[in-house]
Amino acid sequence: MLFNNIAVLTENKTVKPDCFVITEADRITYIEDKKPQNYFGREYDGRGKLLLPAFFNVHSHLTMAPLRGFGENLPLHEWLQTRIFPFEARLSDEDIFWGALAGITEALRFGIASCSDMYSRNEAIVRAVIGSGIKANIGVDLLCFDNSNLTHLPQFTLLDYLLKTYDGAEGGRVRIACSVHAEYTSTEKIVRQAAEYAQKKECLVHLHLSETAKEHNECKQRHAGKTPAQYFRDCGFFARPATAAHCIWLEGEDFEILRANGVSVASCPKSNLKLGSGICNAHKLLDMGINLAIATDGVASNNNLNMLEEMKVFALLQNGLKSTGSLFNPAQVLAMATRAGALAQMRTESGIIATGAKADLTVIDMSQIYWRPQTDILANLLYAACGTDVCLTMVDGKVLFEDGDYPTIDAERVAWEIEQTAQRIGYELKATK
Repeated sequence: MLFNNIAVLTENKTVKPDCFVITEADRITYIEDKKPQNYFGREYDGRGKLLLPAFFNVHSHLTMAPLRGFGENLPLHEWLQTRIFPFEARLSDEDIFWGALAGITEALRFGIASCSDMYSRNEAIVRAVIGSGIKANIGVDLLCFDNSNLTHLPQFTLLDYLLKTYDGAEGGRVRIACSVHAEYTSTEKIVRQAAEYAQKKECLVHLHLSETAKEHNECKQRHAGKTPAQYFRDCGFFARPATAAHCIWLEGEDFEILRANGVSVASCPKSNLKLGSGICNAHKLLDMGINLAIATDGVASNNNLNMLEEMKVFALLQNGLKSTGSLFNPAQVLAMATRAGALAQMRTESGIIATGAKADLTVIDMSQIYWRPQTDILANLLYAACGTDVCLTMVDGKVLFEDGDYPTIDAERVAWEIEQTAQRIGYELKATK
């Protein structure tokens, strides 16, 4: 595809107007200020539009789409125990497939090319990812509350199968990760064995870390004063590239542990605010040189996958906390939602617009009145834009969303299916009371 006369976000995070960009197969092959001669492929009119690297959502629960609005106004642990876990226990594999596809549809609508997902019964999610064309790092969620060995867990059997069958599939679009849900949902035996297994298989790892004060402090009580970061380090879980979601209640040497072990942090500001969990110390994370990315969490706690909205909330929140100096600028925040996320997923050829980079791109329509004047396009993008300004999402050079159309997804059926799931399970739960 040839993007004609389009504004482009360059590698150094400046906006260059009236560019011509060509994608061939899954790569960006041409970025110039002159139109190439003798081009015979599809041409896209980019006037009044901005070409960005697509967003990388590095902590999500795509399948939770049917749970949107189910379990409002509760703190995290009550929310999980009384609403989310009972609902999820009733999901069939088909429910999970359609829920994942709904999450993918929404992700593409908001310019997301790749998600780091964490769930169980993941083969249905893999099917949805493969069929849709999106990228995903799919984490198999390990939970254990007894003295079982890792190899006796049904989730381990699934993890081992998915790694053998799907890791690296579809030209690398699908990657399988080993996920430990959190310290409070697994035993130390399982965490240590999972760490050894991940090291042996050389796979990525994913976890929730210090999301709430309760989680953080109870971990210290259970493990002789160790914080969750200390605990997972001592269990060997950070020996593989890790993404730690939330990281709100870090203290003391926790920051140095993450830095020294190359752990990426996924900050989910809207979910954290909604559940009353707290606010991530993003300034210190960046000052320490930790790779900090922005993520949405699941729609049950967000309630959408709108990355532009997530970026805005993140910036306003952090700038409000840091009332003097060291404010995050739009280019920094955009890098967290694109390049930092790609690096967290070990997708090193994505997250930038450069010749030879992966063609994971999104187009933003700048025609609305709230984009005027265009004194500072990046400031407009961060503080004025709406998620619905996304008009095209491309993954590996293929257009997966354009002006309301999804070439690989039957969006109407997806919406119908998740409505049926929500109504059926909601009725079942009411009947049990």
